[in-house]
Amino acid sequence: MKVIDIVAAARGDGEVDLVLRNARIVNVFSAEVYESDVAITRSRIVGLGEGYEGKEEIDLAGAYLAPGFIDAHVHIESSMVGVREFARAVLAHGTTSVIVDPHEIANVHGLDGIRYMFDQAKYGRLSMFVMVPSCVPATTMATAGAHLEASDVTSLLSDPYVLGLAEMMNYPGVVYGDPKVVEKLEAFRDHVLDGHAPGLSGHHLSAYVAAGIGSDHECTTVEEAREKLRLGMYIFIREATNAHNLRDLLPLVTPQNCRRFCFCTDDRHPTDLLERGHIDSMIRMAIAEGLDPIIAIRMATLNPAEWFRLRDRGAIAPGRRADLVVFDRFDDLQAKLVLRGGQVVARDGVTLPFQQPPRPSFLRGSMNVDWKSVDFTIPAETGKVRVIGIVPGQIITRHLIEEARLVDGRAEVDVGRDLLKIAVIERHMASGNMGKGFVKGMGLKRGAIASTVAHDHHNLIVVGVDDASMMTAARAVADMQGGMAVADGKHVLARLPLPVAGLMSDQPLETVCAQMEELRGAVRALGSPLEQPFMVMSFLALEVIPALKLTDRGLVDVEKFEFVPLFVE
Repeated sequence: MKVIDIVAAARGDGEVDLVLRNARIVNVFSAEVYESDVAITRSRIVGLGEGYEGKEEIDLAGAYLAPGFIDAHVHIESSMVGVREFARAVLAHGTTSVIVDPHEIANVHGLDGIRYMFDQAKYGRLSMFVMVPSCVPATTMATAGAHLEASDVTSLLSDPYVLGLAEMMNYPGVVYGDPKVVEKLEAFRDHVLDGHAPGLSGHHLSAYVAAGIGSDHECTTVEEAREKLRLGMYIFIREATNAHNLRDLLPLVTPQNCRRFCFCTDDRHPTDLLERGHIDSMIRMAIAEGLDPIIAIRMATLNPAEWFRLRDRGAIAPGRRADLVVFDRFDDLQAKLVLRGGQVVARDGVTLPFQQPPRPSFLRGSMNVDWKSVDFTIPAETGKVRVIGIVPGQIITRHLIEEARLVDGRAEVDVGRDLLKIAVIERHMASGNMGKGFVKGMGLKRGAIASTVAHDHHNLIVVGVDDASMMTAARAVADMQGGMAVADGKHVLARLPLPVAGLMSDQPLETVCAQMEELRGAVRALGSPLEQPFMVMSFLALEVIPALKLTDRGLVDVEKFEFVPLFVE
C-alpha cells in the first residue's frame, strides 16, 4: 500500500476493508491487554479504536488478538513435506512467518535446492524468509552434494526475502579466521548473521561474537545461554523433535532481559507438527512453566521481527501487516482464527483451502551410490573402540570407549550391551566413501534402519544389528530415490519415500505421518524404545555438534574438530 492510502484509511476516510470488533489486544509493546477494535485495509492494520466502519466486520466477542507467530529458525526439510504442505500445517497453529535456513536441500542440490524452495513458496499464504546457508558443506569432514563459496551465496542477496547469513556452524573457521569463512561474513556484514556455536565459551566465544554474529539456537544450559546473552547475542530457545531445550533455558528469561529471546523449532518431524503444533506449542509450554503470557507471545512475535529487521510485522499497530491470531485462553492457547495479510487463512485449527498454482519440481535425482564399495564388515585392530553415545532428548552425543566384541578377527555388534553398527554411505557422487563405527542407545534387538536424512550432508545412514539387514534397509532407501526404511534380514518392514532430494515427500502431511507411524511401529517391534529413532539417527552424522559423530569419511571428534580412529590402543 502507498503511504497516502494508509494514512487516509487510518484517518477514517471512508470504509476500511475489515474491522475486528471487540478484541482483547495483546500489546507486545506496552505489555498489556485491553479491549479495542482493529481496522484493516488490504494487508495492513490502519488503526485501533472505535469509529471505523468496515466493508466486512468480525465480532471477536472478547477473544484475545495477538500478532502472528514467527519461527526464528526452521529447516522446512525436516518436516519431510514440501513448502506448501508445511505452510498448511503451521498456519493452522498461528504461525504466519518463518525464517528458513534451507541448508539441508542446499547440501544436496546447492543453489538449485535453495531456488526450488523459493519457487515452491511462490504465491503462498505463509511468509517464508530465507537466511542463506553459510556452510555447504558444513565442514570438509563430510562429502556433500554441493559446495557453495561466498561468490555463490552472495548471488542471492538481491532477493527481498533474503535476510542474511544462516547459522554459522563452522565456528572454528570464524575463531581462527579461515579466509573462506571470513569472506562470507564480510559479504553479509550489513545483513543479519545467525550463529550456531554449541558449547563455545571464553575468548573463542568473544571472537565469534566480534565477527558480527548475533544469535545462537544451540544453548542447552542456562550457564551457556547466560554467557552468550551477556555478550549481546539473541538466544533462540529451541524445542525441536529431538532437541528439547525450552524447560532448561526458561529460568534465564526475566522481565528485564526477555527482549533478547526468541522461539524456534529448528527441526520438527511431521507427526510433531500434527500432534504438538508449532510455535504455539512453545508458547503453551512457556506459560505452563510460569512465564508471563505477554512475554511468551513477545518472544514469538516482536523479538524475532526486530532481530530480523522485519519492521512491518510482529505487533498490532497502525502500518503493520495484519498477521493476527485469535484465541480464547492464555492457559491453553489454541488458534481459533488466523489472519495473514488481512485475510482469514485458518479457522479452528484447520487451514482453509487455497488454490495455489502448481510449481513442478525441476530437481535432478540425488541417489548415486557405488554399491561395489558397500561392505559393513569391520576388521578388528585392537580390543577397544570409540562409540557414539546417544543422549536422550538431545542432539549432542557422548564420546565413549567400549570393549569390542571380537569374532573371527572382526568387531561385531553386541546386542546385550546395545552396541550396534552404524555406517554412513556417500550417496551424491558415487565416490565409494563409507564411514563405519558403533553406536550405543538405539536399542534395536534385531534388524536395521536406514535413511537419507543425515544432517547436514544427507548421505545414506544405516544403523543395525546385522549386515544383511543393514544392506536390505540401505537398498530399499536407494530404490525409493531417497527416504527411510526398516528391515529385518531380507524383508523390508516399512518405508517412507522422500524423492525430493532424499529429504521431502511429494505427498500430503497426513500421508507422511501415517508412513512415519508405520516406521516407528516397525522400529519398536525390533526392540528400540526411542520415540523418534529416525530423528535421533539423523543427527549422529552431524559433525558440528559434540562430541563424537560419523560421516562418510570417518569418525569425527567434534570437540577437537578432527578425525579419530575407530579403534583405540
